[in-house]
Amino acid sequence: MVRRFRGEGVQKVDTKGRVSIPANYRVVLRDGDPNWSEGKLPEFIIVYGDHRRDFLECFTIDSANEVDEKIARMPRGSRQRRALEKLFNGQSLPASVDETGRIVLPAKLRQKIGIEGEAYFLAMGDTFQIWKPDTFETADSAVDELLDSMPAGSDIWTLLDDGEGE
Repeated sequence: MVRRFRGEGVQKVDTKGRVSIPANYRVVLRDGDPNWSEGKLPEFIIVYGDHRRDFLECFTIDSANEVDEKIARMPRGSRQRRALEKLFNGQSLPASVDETGRIVLPAKLRQKIGIEGEAYFLAMGDTFQIWKPDTFETADSAVDELLDSMPAGSDIWTLLDDGEGE
């Protein structure tokens, strides 16, 4: 059974870009790294994307491999494949969790999403996102709008019905 990322929280980021990964995220990263063994550092992929992405999205190695396999099945040279290759392979970087449970966010990535002293971590199942806390609050309003558009008394779990077959 594949473990999932769960939870959210704000973590301090020091001047060198070091930030602690939530402890329960570290277990998922370790278990999602097929090359991990005792004494090795868990590796993962940070996708930062272009100017349209206001957050960093972190994939376990297993999850990244799944995405790579889906991209590889697309027609070579198609616009969609090229766009996904650029985002997922070109605008990403490998990372690892150090022995203290921290990662280093390079200055380029901190500047891109505006992180200074704090980072907001949000679990998304098979990935997790890292946001500037203020940016997340603004972006999260789209989720609130969706939920507010639902009929009064409706159950949020009905949204699962819309995703069947995907």
